[in-house]
Amino acid sequence: MDKLFRFGETINGYDVPVLNEREVRAAAGILFLFALVSFMNAWLIGDFLPTRLFVIAFLIDFAIRILVNPRFAPSMILGRFAVCRQTPEWVGAPQKRFAWGVGFVLALVMLYLIVIRSVIGPVNLLVCATCLTLMFFESAFGICLACKVYNLFHRARATHCPGGTCDMPARHESQRIGGAQMAVVALFLVALIGIGQALDASVPVAAAVSVTTPADTPAPDCTPPDWAVAMGHAEMWKLHHNCK
Repeated sequence: MDKLFRFGETINGYDVPVLNEREVRAAAGILFLFALVSFMNAWLIGDFLPTRLFVIAFLIDFAIRILVNPRFAPSMILGRFAVCRQTPEWVGAPQKRFAWGVGFVLALVMLYLIVIRSVIGPVNLLVCATCLTLMFFESAFGICLACKVYNLFHRARATHCPGGTCDMPARHESQRIGGAQMAVVALFLVALIGIGQALDASVPVAAAVSVTTPADTPAPDCTPPDWAVAMGHAEMWKLHHNCK
């Protein structure tokens, strides 16, 4: 039973239970992918079924992580399979448990709002955006945002953080960002804005030449559905359905 109900691995040389950061990041990336797909289905076409399914799956996955053992959580199993040939990077488990507890609470809120009450509105968007942000930072940058809050509620500070950030190592010269690098980013963004404006200016001409509407083609129903109105998404819905 001890092997089943436990949180983290006991590894020689580590004073606290640890988790493989590579698995954690892979699992976060997998969840982020499905969360983004379900969110875009709800946002663009008003199909909330993928979102409801994802919320239930997310809640079950995190319940297993926190209450049973992370090794048996479906996303962690898939993440372990994805990085099984990579050298483990052991990080402290206590702060991860706290962070996953935050995710579990957010999942409970979403379960109540979306699955049970079928509420549609700004609160849902805020909670979804929070979850997406947390998973994106974890998977893309290896930054556990909720772990940053861990030290505010625990006397024993977090140890064995990804990249050694808990120990505040001095940055190598190659890691420093100077004025030249910032200038490159700024010029890159300015160039993209200019290109976007040029492309936008060319769209009406191309559309006028190539797009024709047969006289017998019925006009689309341009009345936004109730869910789009409730989300403040009415104008975007019209745009997606070619309504003026």
